[in-house]
Amino acid sequence: MLSNPLIATVCIFALLAFGEWLSIVTRARVPMLLTAMLGFLLLIWTGIFPEDILEKSTLPMLGTMLIAPAIVHMGTMIPFSLLKTQYKAVLIALGGLFVSGVIILTVIPIIFDYPTAVAGLGPLSGGTIALIITSEKLRELGMTSIVAIPALVAAFQGVLGMPLAMNFLRKYAFIIQKKMDHGSFVPMMKDEVAATVEQDGEGQSPLKKSMTLKLFFVFVGGAIAVALGELTPIHYSLWSLVIGVGGLKLGLFESKALERSNSFTFVMVAILFVVIGTMAGVTPMQVLNNLPSIIIILIIGTASIALGGYIVSKLVKWHPYKGMPVALTALIGFPADYILCEEVSRSIARNEKEEKAIFNEILAPMLIGGFTTVTVVSIVIASILVETL
Repeated sequence: MLSNPLIATVCIFALLAFGEWLSIVTRARVPMLLTAMLGFLLLIWTGIFPEDILEKSTLPMLGTMLIAPAIVHMGTMIPFSLLKTQYKAVLIALGGLFVSGVIILTVIPIIFDYPTAVAGLGPLSGGTIALIITSEKLRELGMTSIVAIPALVAAFQGVLGMPLAMNFLRKYAFIIQKKMDHGSFVPMMKDEVAATVEQDGEGQSPLKKSMTLKLFFVFVGGAIAVALGELTPIHYSLWSLVIGVGGLKLGLFESKALERSNSFTFVMVAILFVVIGTMAGVTPMQVLNNLPSIIIILIIGTASIALGGYIVSKLVKWHPYKGMPVALTALIGFPADYILCEEVSRSIARNEKEEKAIFNEILAPMLIGGFTTVTVVSIVIASILVETL
């Protein structure tokens, strides 16, 4: 019965729905994606879900294709004037990775050995590409005993990263709330920018109001980004972000493009199927055989990333509760960084105005931090470190 694509899709979708329900009732104390990923893993291990359930559901294949358009959409949510102010988010993200790199390369070789440190640090920095680079080099060198470490670190880093980032974001959201109550809150997104972002399309021609055309333009942007990613050494996700931000600035896209085409929720669900799929290849034996090194790498790595984020947040005069989640995006990446912002703003806010204010305040730094760590720096770190083996 689970071989039917629709039934298989509904079973996995049920995990996302349960995770969403749990997030709402706990006021975002339990991240939706974390619940879904761990639930999927347990159901696979217990045999309730067949190992090929993701293959039976064709949605992950569609989700892979939708990543570029989704990131273009994210770009349309960040006005260029706001993007220019996010250099602090970049510095905080880099600070987290620098501190974690120094500590892991110092401590892990003492407990285990240097190759184990390298195997864990590349994926810990975030990103599928970093995982692939590290794993391929380990296989090439015949280090079969630790070849599972990169995959397991990448699979479980969100288990620590998501709740920690969520906790910091919640605390920062309460700070925003208090400032709004006292009239001292100065939004990062200025009123005139917010007004542009929240345009409702009134007075537009029928062509500009067409949902189909809005969706088509976003897909065109995503396709161009993928093509540029293949033609240049720059990853397509960065091109997608640039195209989204630039297209909004030039008037080629409306803000929140996928939401205005009534497509965003479905796109995100399809992408979340892809994210859940990263747990599919993890077996209980792999976890048991590498458990000590995985636990120590994840604990030390998570703590040192947060420490680096704290230090640089203080240096650039950001509240640590705002800066540390930005550093921790190395452990969660896209779309989890967006999902966390959405969950926190929805659960903490007392009204729609507060929800928008909180969301606008935390979204841009989280997205920029994620692209800095996962898409760019993790690849550089992994590429350099594997050559030292």
